[in-house]
Amino acid sequence: MSTSDPSMIHWRISSFSGNNGTCVEVAALPDGHIVVRNSTHPGGAVIMFTRAEMNHWVNGIKAGEFDDLMS
Repeated sequence: MSTSDPSMIHWRISSFSGNNGTCVEVAALPDGHIVVRNSTHPGGAVIMFTRAEMNHWVNGIKAGEFDDLMS
């Protein structure tokens, strides 16, 4: 990730995450990128977005473009 001290990243858990281990966390990095991770695997992979990419992704979710992936 684009930060010199990963412990300084402020992760936020989605209010839609349940207590069943399906937690998604997001954080804004000092360089402007936004990262997403699975909170049950904090040392695992992260997905990094520019702010424009995150905006497009969130707008797609709001528009229901990925609803077919849910079941």
